Amino acid sequence: MTTRRSLLVGGAALGLGACSPHIDTGVLTAVDVHPTDYPTVEAVRWIGAELERETGGRLSIRAYPGGQLGTENDTVALTHFNVLNFCRVTAAALNNTFPLTKALVIPYTFHSEDHMRRCVDGAVGQQILGSFERKGLIGLALYDGGARSMYSARRPVHEPRDMHGLKVRVPRSDIFLEMLEVMGANPTPIPFGEVFTGLQTHLIDAAENNWSTFQSTRQYEVARYWSQTEHCHSPDVLLFSKIRYDAMTPRDRDLLRAKARESVAVMRGLWDVKQTHARQIVLDAGVEANTVERGAFLAAVEPVRRRYANDPIIGDLMRRIENEA
Repeated sequence: MTTRRSLLVGGAALGLGACSPHIDTGVLTAVDVHPTDYPTVEAVRWIGAELERETGGRLSIRAYPGGQLGTENDTVALTHFNVLNFCRVTAAALNNTFPLTKALVIPYTFHSEDHMRRCVDGAVGQQILGSFERKGLIGLALYDGGARSMYSARRPVHEPRDMHGLKVRVPRSDIFLEMLEVMGANPTPIPFGEVFTGLQTHLIDAAENNWSTFQSTRQYEVARYWSQTEHCHSPDVLLFSKIRYDAMTPRDRDLLRAKARESVAVMRGLWDVKQTHARQIVLDAGVEANTVERGAFLAAVEPVRRRYANDPIIGDLMRRIENEA
C-alpha cells in the first residue's frame, strides 16, 4: 500500500528533485512523534509564531505531530534531504549515526535534571550540536527529555535481578542495548509508536521512558508498574535541514538560531508543568510506583560506563559533564 510516509521516505532515499520542495516557500515543515500538546511540539510552534511575527508573515512553521510522517529515524532522513525542514528526535535515536550524542545517554551520567540542563546549555551542548553539520543537518537546540525509568506490564522492578527475563523495549541505540543487557533484561528495539500495542499483546514486557511520555502515550493503561530507576536522561535534539539553512539569507539564519535558543526556556516551562501533571494522572489511575536499589543499578551498568570512558572523545565529554555536577 502506498502512503504519504512511504512516498516521502522513498523520495528522500532516492535523492529525487522533489526532495527540496521547501527552499522557495516561507512555510517551514516540522515533525514530531509526540502528540500535538507535548512541550516539544509547543516549543516549535512558538518558534513558528516568532518567525512569523519577526518577518511579517514571510516565514512560518507547519507542524506534523503525532508521528504522522514516520518514526524518528525516518524523520531524520527526511530532514537531511530537505523533504522536511525541522525534526525533533531523542538523542538515543541518534547515537549510532552521530557519535557525540552517546555522551548524553550513557547511564547515570547526569545526576539530575538541573545537572543535565547546565551541561547542554554550555560548551558540551554546543559541541554536540555543532557535530551535526558535517552530516547535513543543523543542530538548533537541546530540549529536556526527562529522567528515564522502567515500567512493566509484568512486575515491579527493585533491583537488576528483577529484570531477568523481561523483554524491554529500547530505542535503536547500541548503548541502550548494552545497558539493558548488563541489567539482565532482553532489550527489544521496536519503533516508539508500537510500544503500546507491544505491551498490550506481550510482544514486550516492559519499556523505559519519562513520566510525560508514559502518560501522553497512555502506556500506563497496559503497564501498571513504574520503577524509578532514573537510569539515564536522553535530551531531545531539534534538527534543521542544512539544505534549507544554506538557502536562507544570513539574517534569516541568525533569526532562526536565536528563536531556537529562546525556545529552550519555553519548552522547559511547559515541561516542568507537564511532568508534574503527567505523574499525578498516572498515579491517580492506580499505577504502582516504587523506588529502586540505585547502587545495584549503578554497579550493573559500570562496565558500560567504563568502556565509553576509555573512548578518547566520548570519555572527554563524560569527564566534562561530571565536572559540571
